[in-house]
Amino acid sequence: MTTPIAIETQGLHHAYRRTVALRDISFVVHSQSIHGFVGPNGAGKTTTLKVLATLLRPQRGLARVFGRDVVADYREVRRWIGFMPDHFSMYRQMTVQEYLDFFAAAYGLTYEARTRTIADVLALTDMDSRRHDLIKGLSRGMQQRVSLARVLVHDPRVLLLDEPASGLDPRARMELMEILRELRRMGKTVFISSHILSELAMLCDSVTVLDRGEVRYSGSMEGLTHGDGETLEYVILLAASHEPTEAALRALPGVADVSGGNGEARYRVRFRAGETAPGELARTVLDAGGELLGLQRDVRHLNDAFMNLTQPGVPPPIPQGGAS
Repeated sequence: MTTPIAIETQGLHHAYRRTVALRDISFVVHSQSIHGFVGPNGAGKTTTLKVLATLLRPQRGLARVFGRDVVADYREVRRWIGFMPDHFSMYRQMTVQEYLDFFAAAYGLTYEARTRTIADVLALTDMDSRRHDLIKGLSRGMQQRVSLARVLVHDPRVLLLDEPASGLDPRARMELMEILRELRRMGKTVFISSHILSELAMLCDSVTVLDRGEVRYSGSMEGLTHGDGETLEYVILLAASHEPTEAALRALPGVADVSGGNGEARYRVRFRAGETAPGELARTVLDAGGELLGLQRDVRHLNDAFMNLTQPGVPPPIPQGGAS
């Protein structure tokens, strides 16, 4: 069964005076996924998000949300999306409850529906205990949660999040990421921009890398670093070094190398995608009698991939005769 496409762009182009923000970009985002939109500052990420949010009319090309054109069908698209910009204004003299009720009423929800919805989004964002607090007294991380709750009050199908983890401490970042995973489990499509690829590595199903207004890569996260058939690497942490586990890992089909051991409890396993799956690694460890403490993808190569796809400097100007 084919997964529906939630977001699609074709030849999207936009420029500000003599600076090209988007150069005929095309990509797709599948429904009920978390898609990372990554690129250096000034790559065109916010411009793309504004187009998808129906706040900016592209000069050329198409953008669709669940098949609806963001220009021709903007009213319908707006009912399906929730947009959280990177710099958001909040009514700081309101309480959390008042703030959410104001926006829910703006979306036309009845009093009863608003009461139920606000209770739900506060529970999801773990802000129920702060519903009567003034927004001006909340920390940056808590204000981010309130802003996310506000995005959810009309139950959108697609979330457009522009640098949502910006300015958050490590704990607040991890808590935000877990909320986004829960939203995906609820059937939402999450489109999240960032300029830090490694930050999204363990969160996203797929990624689009943008640089100087051009798509450099769009596809699975694994394909970003292994699109040429190179091997995957996983780090396995055991309670103690265990020779039977090491031998069992080496015997798996497609495993090219197992390093570590020799008295250490950490192993690095390198294998070819498609021949061995990460789940097989865990089962192999357990079947061999090893005490598994952790299993995670080695993301050391993500930064290398990002640097190879992007270039330093500023976007080139519009050529003579181009858009204005």
